[in-house]
Amino acid sequence: MEQKGVQLDRETFSCSICWDLLKDPVAIPCGHSYCMNCIKGFWDEEEEKKICSCPQCRQTFTPRPVLEKNTMLADLVEELKKTGLQDAPADHCYAGPEDVACDVCTGRKMKAVKSCLVCLASYCEEHLQPHYDVAPLKKHKLVEPSKKLQENMCSRHDEVMKMFCRTDQQSICYLCPVDEHKGHHTVSAAAERTERQRELEGSRLNIQQRIQDREKDVKLLQQEVEAINESAHKTVEHSEKIFTELIRVIQKRSSDVKQQIRSQQETEVSRVKELQEKLEQEITELKRKDAELKQLSHTEDHIQFLHNYPSLSALSESTHSSSINIRPLRYFEDVTAAVSELREKLQDILREGWRNISLTVTEVDVLLSDPPEPKTRAGFLKYSQEITLDPNTAHTQLLLSEGNRKVTLMNQQYCSCSHCGVNLDSYSDHPDRFTNRFQVLSRESLTGRCYWEVEWRGRGGVNVAVAYKNISRAGDECLFGCNDKSWALDCFNNSFTFWHNNIETPVSGPRSSRVGVYLDHRAGILSFYSISETMTLLHRVQTTFTQPLYAGLWLCYS
Repeated sequence: MEQKGVQLDRETFSCSICWDLLKDPVAIPCGHSYCMNCIKGFWDEEEEKKICSCPQCRQTFTPRPVLEKNTMLADLVEELKKTGLQDAPADHCYAGPEDVACDVCTGRKMKAVKSCLVCLASYCEEHLQPHYDVAPLKKHKLVEPSKKLQENMCSRHDEVMKMFCRTDQQSICYLCPVDEHKGHHTVSAAAERTERQRELEGSRLNIQQRIQDREKDVKLLQQEVEAINESAHKTVEHSEKIFTELIRVIQKRSSDVKQQIRSQQETEVSRVKELQEKLEQEITELKRKDAELKQLSHTEDHIQFLHNYPSLSALSESTHSSSINIRPLRYFEDVTAAVSELREKLQDILREGWRNISLTVTEVDVLLSDPPEPKTRAGFLKYSQEITLDPNTAHTQLLLSEGNRKVTLMNQQYCSCSHCGVNLDSYSDHPDRFTNRFQVLSRESLTGRCYWEVEWRGRGGVNVAVAYKNISRAGDECLFGCNDKSWALDCFNNSFTFWHNNIETPVSGPRSSRVGVYLDHRAGILSFYSISETMTLLHRVQTTFTQPLYAGLWLCYS
C-alpha cells in the first residue's frame, strides 16, 4: 500500500468540484467519485431540471441516485494521507491566462485541445470525446483551439457565419442575404477561402522569387565590396611607390592622395553596404511575410482566414530594382595613371596636376548606374528621408517638439504658451550647440539620395540648409550659407535667395511656405523646390561634397 501511495498523486484522489482531497467519498452510477456534500450541492442546484448529471461526463440519472459512502475509497484516502501524497504533476494540463479553456469543465478548467466551429465551443480531451463517439457530432468541424469563436457569429442574427458577401467583402450568415445583403453576390465561406488560397499561393511564389533575387543581389554586392577594397588597396600601394621617388617635392601631396582614396573608398563601400543592409532587411521582412502567409494558409477556420487575409496579403514596395547590374569598372586605376603622369611633370603637378588627381578620386563610380533624377513630387518622395532635429545642436531659444521634427523660435527664455512652461534655459551646455544664431542641425547624416520638405509659418523667415558637421558653432562664420561648409536657401516673406561661401545668388520662383530639398550626395547635386499645387525648381547646385551632410534650419525674426 505504501509503495502504491508513492506512485499516485493528489489529483487522483481529489474531488473535481472542490479540488480538495475526497471527504466522505461517494461513487455515482457512472463511476466518478466526489465528496458527498459536493455532489449533493451540485444536484440540489439542478433540482429544477428534475434530472441529475455527472459534472464530468454529463451522464444523466433519473431518479436521483441514493448516495452511500464508499468506505473502501475513504480508507484508501486516509491511508494515503499517512504515507504521503505527491503533489499533482505540473499545471501544464490546466488552462492559463493565455490558453484556450474548455467550455465544459467546471471548477478549474482544463486546456482545450480542439474548438468546434459548429458548437462554437472549445473542449479538453475528456469533453471532446463525444465528438469522436456520437454520430451527429462526428460531422462537426474541429479546429485548433481558438479564443475567437464568437467572431464567427453574426451579430445581427446570432447565427454561425458560413457565407461570404463578395459585394461587401465580409462574412455573413445564411439569413443575411434575406435583408441587408439582399441581391448581393454571395458564396460559401469555403468557396471564397479556396479562391483566396490560390491568391495566397501566388503571393508566396512572388515573395520566394523576390527572396531569391535579393539573395543574388546581396552576393553580388559582397563581391563588389571585395573588388572595391582590392582596387583601392592596389592603387594606394602604387601611389605610395611613385610618391616615394618625389618625396622631397610632393610628400604632402602623396599623403593627401592617400587620404582621398581612403575617404572615397569608405564612402563607396558604405554606400554598397547600406544597400546590402537594405536588401537583407527586405529579405528578412519577406521571409517573415512568407511565414505569416504560410501560417495563414494552414488556418482551418475559414472566417479567421478571411478576416486576416487582407492585412497579410498586401506586399510592400521593393526597396530596390529587381536586379543589380554591375558594369565593368576600373575603380581607382585612373588615379594611378594621373599619379604616374605627375612623376614626369613635376612643375605641372604643382600648378594643375593636383586638381586633376583630386577630381579623379572623387569621381570613381563603383555602383551600377543610378536612375535619373525624379521629375515629379511622387518620384522625389520615393527618396523621402525622415529628419529629426538634434537637441544638442539647437540654440537655447529654439523649442523642439513633435518628436524633434518641429522647431519654434521663442521670443523669451520661457515658452509663451500657458500650458507648456518649458524653460529654454534648461538646455545643457554642449560643444555642438549653436550659440550666436538660432540654428539647429539634424541627427541624421545625409549620404546617397534623399529628399525632405520644410514648412514654416508665422512672422519672419527660415533658412533651409545643408552643412558639414564641422561647421563652426559660434560667430558670424557659423551662419548657414556664409562659409564653405554649408549651402542655404534663405526664405523670407515668401521670397528666396541662395547663399554659399558668403556669396548671394538671387532666386526667382513662385511664393510658397513649403520647400522641398533633394540631395544626391555622390553626384554632388543639391536642389531646392517650391512646393504648392505644383513643384517648381528654385535653385540647383552642382559641386563635390567631401563629407556627409546634415540638414539645417536657421529661424529669424521679421
